Amino acid sequence: MSGPCSYDRPRRIRRGAALTLFLAGVLATGAATGTWSDGAEGAAERTARDRTAFGAHTPESATADRAAVERAASEAIADGKSGSQAAADVVSRSGDRWSTIYTPGEFEDFQEQLDGAYVGVGLWVRQVAGGRTEVSRVQPGGPAARAGIAVGDRLRAVDGLTTRGRPVTETVARLRGDAPDGSRGRAAGAGTPVELDLQRGARHWTTTLHRTRLRTRNVVTDRPAGAHGPTRVKIAAFAKGTGDAVRRAVRRASPHGGLLLDLRGNTGGLVTEAVATASAFLDGGLVTTYDVRGSQRALYAERGGNTRLPLVVLVDGGTMSAAELLAGALQDRGRAVVVGSSTFGKGSVQMPSELPDGSVAELTVGHYRTPSGRTVDGAGITPDLVVEDHAEKRARTVLSGLGTGA
Repeated sequence: MSGPCSYDRPRRIRRGAALTLFLAGVLATGAATGTWSDGAEGAAERTARDRTAFGAHTPESATADRAAVERAASEAIADGKSGSQAAADVVSRSGDRWSTIYTPGEFEDFQEQLDGAYVGVGLWVRQVAGGRTEVSRVQPGGPAARAGIAVGDRLRAVDGLTTRGRPVTETVARLRGDAPDGSRGRAAGAGTPVELDLQRGARHWTTTLHRTRLRTRNVVTDRPAGAHGPTRVKIAAFAKGTGDAVRRAVRRASPHGGLLLDLRGNTGGLVTEAVATASAFLDGGLVTTYDVRGSQRALYAERGGNTRLPLVVLVDGGTMSAAELLAGALQDRGRAVVVGSSTFGKGSVQMPSELPDGSVAELTVGHYRTPSGRTVDGAGITPDLVVEDHAEKRARTVLSGLGTGA
């Protein structure tokens, strides 16, 4: 299996191996359903849900105790109960809002999504007030989009089973055709039907979609003003290959027009890819420091990036975790002007380990800081130019005044 984690067989995750650092602002089962790019199935968007539940983000000192999680899972398995559910209960009681437990199927799906392909109908969903589930994004060209499903539509039921009050992960599993317990043996393939019960205002309808194999698209590049104008690069989240895609965009960018890096709404992803993206604009040097259970570590950019191309970074309150790491690094290094509104403030580090039943505990182990030592968790990144309205227009104005990279 590809991805940043190293595996033994049977599938054992080496603790601390290959620095997965999923500084993701999304539930991994969301990523397993394609949260990583412009449209993906069943993405559980933690940004919106956590804000609804907790209000503005504040620093979280509570972390789930790994030993307690593992002990609860082992005891439950010995009693013939669900180890993953027992572990999830411990995490829930800990108050650690970013740690989570995945069934084996959910985590395997998550790893597969790092390669950018999945079987589904092209939906993200999130849980909102009152335990309701609504559509938060729709993948262009996917089955859901072709059926006219739109952002904000309420998803009332999947295959006749209500979504109200049910975990988003369960809804995700049903959308994808996985078993509700997250196992892979009964997963539905491309071409299989799924019935959705939807509501939009007073309109209530049922539609049957057929799952298909979809490909996520993390990086979208265009030049709205023409060949010699600024290059706009929109990154939805950091998945495998994001850094390479940004490097290609930088090579093709007009040195006279500069580059607008749009991280608005970017919920995070793989820190390795955020660092690779930073490397496209830096000639080596520090990108971030972080601690893992008290041990201080650092990540550095590769040498050879384009340090002359004018660069503006767009951020907003939906810019999270790995995206904040990138914005903060480019800002601290004096490489970019950051424009927009303050970012979310999610700077905690999660790392995975396998539980006795094969489920995976992704638990908070530390926090990261920008190159100048700023703490992101609870504080976010404050833009150089704070703009609430028409942020992209202002960003273009700033970019036009940065001179030429020629």
